[in-house]
Amino acid sequence: MNIKITKNIVAYEVAKQGSDQEASQPKKEPVVDIEHMHENVQRPELLMGSTYKIKTPNSEHALYVTINDIILNPGSVHELRRPFEMFINSKNMDQFQWIVALTRVASAVFRKGGDVTFLAEELKAVFDPHGGYFKRGGKFMPSVVAEIGDALEKHFTMIGLLKKPDIPAHQQSILDEKRAQFDAANSANKKAQSTGSEDDLAFPEEAQLCNKCHTKAAILMDGCLTCLSCGDSKCG
Repeated sequence: MNIKITKNIVAYEVAKQGSDQEASQPKKEPVVDIEHMHENVQRPELLMGSTYKIKTPNSEHALYVTINDIILNPGSVHELRRPFEMFINSKNMDQFQWIVALTRVASAVFRKGGDVTFLAEELKAVFDPHGGYFKRGGKFMPSVVAEIGDALEKHFTMIGLLKKPDIPAHQQSILDEKRAQFDAANSANKKAQSTGSEDDLAFPEEAQLCNKCHTKAAILMDGCLTCLSCGDSKCG
């Protein structure tokens, strides 16, 4: 096809192959390098963590479980807080060997990255052949290892790795109603039954063990066994 030039040529430029296509395509956003947890992540000089006290009736001395967290991608929208290491301290040296072994294995699992929440479930499933115990608040612990797993679960929930299970609205209304009835019938113990953390709750002595949350908080009211801790009810 012939093109007739009607004006004087004052400048020229050599067209590059694919230049028109590149101009028509939208510019790609730069790839953001998001750092994830893996075994090659270097430990910073300072780590933030939390310490949980475990006092069992089977031991004179308490255990102090410390879990330190690392902050990935700090100051960005991709900032993540992930567990990095765990330590357990106690005056009871009889348990020193398995404590060291447990902390080293747990710390190695943390540094591998991925989903580490299974560790809490595995520890909570450990049973003591001599029998478990009730911790403060009426919750049953099958072993001291299970209570360490319970501390891990609390920590994972605090940093956002786990979500606290929500009680359905209809079940919550039943729970509130039952708690109000119980408080009204036991006004002398109303202060002990006031809302607070799980470990601070005082449930009635005649309460039964709940099969769902393993807390001694299930009471019989209106012919229906209802747990005052998790809201589980035989009446649905």
